[in-house]
Order: sequence, then C-alpha cells, then structure tokens
Amino acid sequence: MAKRTGTTAPRLDPVRLLGLTDGDEGALDAHDSVEGLRFADLDLSHRDLSGITISESLLTGIRADQTDFRAASFLDSRLERWDAPILLAPRIRLRDVELEGSRVGSADCYDANWQSVRVTGCKLGFVNLRGAVLQDVLFEDCTIDELDLADATATRVRFVDCTLNSLDVTRARLTDVDLRTLELRRIAGVEHLRGATMTPFQVGELAAMFAEQFGIRVED
Repeated sequence: MAKRTGTTAPRLDPVRLLGLTDGDEGALDAHDSVEGLRFADLDLSHRDLSGITISESLLTGIRADQTDFRAASFLDSRLERWDAPILLAPRIRLRDVELEGSRVGSADCYDANWQSVRVTGCKLGFVNLRGAVLQDVLFEDCTIDELDLADATATRVRFVDCTLNSLDVTRARLTDVDLRTLELRRIAGVEHLRGATMTPFQVGELAAMFAEQFGIRVED
C-alpha cells in the first residue's frame, strides 16, 4: 500500500436551501426544533435558545448579544451577517453549516462538535473551542484575534487567507490541520503542533518562539 503524502483538505458539501418559509422570532425558543425556515433581521439579544435545533434553514441579519445557545444544534443551515458581541454556545453542534460575513466578539464554544463547517469573511474576536471536536472545517478570508484549541481534536481543518493573532493548541490532537496561508503571530503549546502543516517561511518566522518553548539558548 502506498504511503499517503500531502495534507488532506476538508471535505465540504455546499449547503443548498430550497423552498424556505419565512419564520418569525416566536418560532425560536429553547429546546424547540425548527426546520426549513428563513429568519431575517431579528434581535435575539438576551434570549435563551439553549438546546434548540435548527435544520435546513437560513438565518441572516441577526443580532445575538449574550444569547444562550448552550447545547444548540444547527444542521444543514446558513448563517449570514450575524452580529454577536457575546455568543454563549458551549457544546453547540454544527453540521453542514456555513457562517458568512459575520462579526463575533467573544464566542464561548467549548466542548462543541463542528462537522463540515465553512466560516467565510468573518471577523472573530476570542473563540473558545477548548475540548471541541472539529472535523472538515474551513476558515476562509477571516480575521481572528484569539483561537483556543486547547484539548481539542481537529481533523481536516484548513485556514485560507486568514489572519490570526494568537493560537493555543495545548494538548490538542491535530490531523491534517493546514496553516500554510494563515498569517499567524503567536502560538501557545507549540509542542502539540504535530499533525499541522506549515510552510518553511512560517517555521522560520516562529523559530525564536520554538527555541524559547524548548529551552534552547540562541547565541552568535
């Protein structure tokens, strides 16, 4: 059997939404399930949507300041133009989801499960994915201040033309995590980068950080 070479890209299918019915805010309540609806220009601030399941739906132009999405599920859905200064979403489940053109200040998504997720053209502040499971996830044309993947399991995750100020991969388990077109300024837990792919230039840029992490004294 030939040995596999190269980094495997995320396996993503486009989300196709047909025949949607317009929904209203009253259809969104904690622990409810909604399917095949389009929600536009809603203010969900201070709403408890914990445990809600949203499938085959479009949510666009949504403000969600301090909304509780604890253990919520989004399946086969597209989220566009979300404005969420504080997003509380621990243990959220995303499957076949596209997030586009959105701004999130602080996203608390620890212990989440993301499968087949595309994040495009978003500005993200602090994203807490500690202990999360990420499989087939693409970040494209995004600006991220801090991404915490400590204790996470990430498989086929790719960053394309993104800027990331700080990445924490402490005790993370990485497989085919592609950082090659990511502008990255700081990494915590560099000893746990096994399974990531970087360019020679990136490795050179981070050489001082690697030396410091492993206790290497660099002198002329």
